[in-house]
Amino acid sequence: MKIHLGPAGIPLTAKGSTSMDGIRRVAELGLDAMEIEFVRGVHMKNELAKQAGKVAKDLGVLLSIHAPYFINLCNPEKAEASKKRILDSCERAHYLGAWVVVFHPGYYGGLPKGESFKRVLKACKEMNEFIEKKGWDVKLGLETTGKVSQFGTLEENIGIHRKIKNCVPVVDWAHIYARNVGRIDFKDVVGKMESLHLPRYHTHFSNIEYTVKGERNHLTLGHQKPDFGELAKALLKSKIREITLISESPVLEKDSLKMRDTLERFGYEF
Repeated sequence: MKIHLGPAGIPLTAKGSTSMDGIRRVAELGLDAMEIEFVRGVHMKNELAKQAGKVAKDLGVLLSIHAPYFINLCNPEKAEASKKRILDSCERAHYLGAWVVVFHPGYYGGLPKGESFKRVLKACKEMNEFIEKKGWDVKLGLETTGKVSQFGTLEENIGIHRKIKNCVPVVDWAHIYARNVGRIDFKDVVGKMESLHLPRYHTHFSNIEYTVKGERNHLTLGHQKPDFGELAKALLKSKIREITLISESPVLEKDSLKMRDTLERFGYEF
């Protein structure tokens, strides 16, 4: 198994505020992944994306992108603008060499879950057709969401993947834990991932504060909610070939390094 570790965004200890500064700092720390955050909008130019992508390739840092938060594929009035934001992210991913664009699919908004699924599926088909037409080697990553009002359970995202292979489930371990009000069966989730036989998986990890409605705030690993050690044990016993664990902790790379220490204690060699 190959495990990639890194932060969601530019490390807090980076010397500058650009993605290239972040990539360089990730490599300096001995980490090898970084998720570039477009959560407030896609502002990076293609030429800069090319330059950052070359730096990442030279330093051996695996890149991914998180698309803007302002996405709702379940709502017809917002679907077109949502698709554009995702596809703009995919264009930058193409130039960056980032392999997956992560996004939150949307909100049920009072719709039956079956209807929400149909709307997300339709939007994903349209986006995938555009990606194929452009020849971009980029996956659409549907993230497991942390609130009961949001489309994006693991089962829903796997259901989209079974219809469109270029759409892959992105497991946010903390979101599953929060959505289930403080419960997660790591072995069960890992088993469902294994059943897809994907060559590579992208995931997020942090601790999390939650209510009966789901997630509230991401927390540092010291809170043990959920316990990274239990996830580490489940992964190291699995048949997964390659996986990325992106730290969404408030201290970003600091908790990526803690994850690395934990994995090494369980016998994993980086």
